[in-house]
Amino acid sequence: MKVVISGFYGLGNTGDEAILESIVDNLRSEVPNIDITVFSLSPEQTARAHNVKTVYRAWRRENKEKIKVLRNADVLISGGGGLLQDTYPTKFLFGPLPYYLIIAMLAKICGARVMFFSQGIGPVTSSWGKFLMRRFANKADFITVRDQYSKDYLHELGVTRPKTVVTADIVFAFQKKEDQACLQSLNLTGSEKLLAVSVRPWFEHSDYEDKLASALDELIEIDGVTPVFVPMEGHHDVDASKRVLQKMKNASLCHLLSGDFTPNQYLNFIGGCAATVGLRLHSLIFSALTAVPHVGISYDKKVESLLKRSGMWEYSFRLEDLDRDQLVENTRYVLNNRAELSTKVAQNAAVMRDEAIENIELLKKYFM
Repeated sequence: MKVVISGFYGLGNTGDEAILESIVDNLRSEVPNIDITVFSLSPEQTARAHNVKTVYRAWRRENKEKIKVLRNADVLISGGGGLLQDTYPTKFLFGPLPYYLIIAMLAKICGARVMFFSQGIGPVTSSWGKFLMRRFANKADFITVRDQYSKDYLHELGVTRPKTVVTADIVFAFQKKEDQACLQSLNLTGSEKLLAVSVRPWFEHSDYEDKLASALDELIEIDGVTPVFVPMEGHHDVDASKRVLQKMKNASLCHLLSGDFTPNQYLNFIGGCAATVGLRLHSLIFSALTAVPHVGISYDKKVESLLKRSGMWEYSFRLEDLDRDQLVENTRYVLNNRAELSTKVAQNAAVMRDEAIENIELLKKYFM
């Protein structure tokens, strides 16, 4: 079976790279003689990391190669992740939404079938974006989405023709390998109560950095935690972490991981922490995967949906409603009730793991 994978790959986003690793590992485990090609912005790096064939993903070059591999493909996997949205500027043929839909249509023209795979849909707010979704997303052969909200939103957008099944983020089927590179990079004694912290740039609500900094200072002073900032998207999250640290009195008692560890290394690190406070969706997914209780700060429906499914929403916040004192109280509760909450998270994650694997089972059922 020849598969082409199209997504936000080769751009240094830990969540998206975890998605790719999970797709590739599970395809190899479940599909005999699988032949995988990935469209990547860093094709050489992606080829080395995953032992796959690659083609440069953008339109600046290798367009003949794109057509060639799609003509030879049995199926295009578009996903996973939040590809079909127009939050970023969307022009006539430029922006994430037109790009992924054009790749899907090109695959159909070349004779390949198309599966939108483990996707979170939206937001799609522009008239042009809505037209593109109605016109082109309806041409897909099969769709899996990672939450009920995405399925309902597709129907609101008029995408009703392909069979659509709610599964879970494919990262819940991530095949963890032991690797303590993150932990070994830090100057720790081994007795610390580690608190993983994941932040990201979000300038509409940049005051969250002040609230988080103050809350972390109190947690250090009262509970003796050691916050470790885990940057999930390279220098963007490193810079956001440094801004929070600059606002802290106890910054010298914190640590900041470098932004170039692999998804598997970050997953192993988060799995060794007492709890997580995070914005990035996949920092929270990594926490759920390793049964680490987590306090989420949701900037998007996809984050809120995950927190509800992991069982940690009652301790979490919408970004615009973040309260500094409540953040301290909730995090302290999570730390003090870790064992009970860890069991709850593990049970919910096990359900989502089964649903994540269903993405692969459905691909086999409908495309093999």
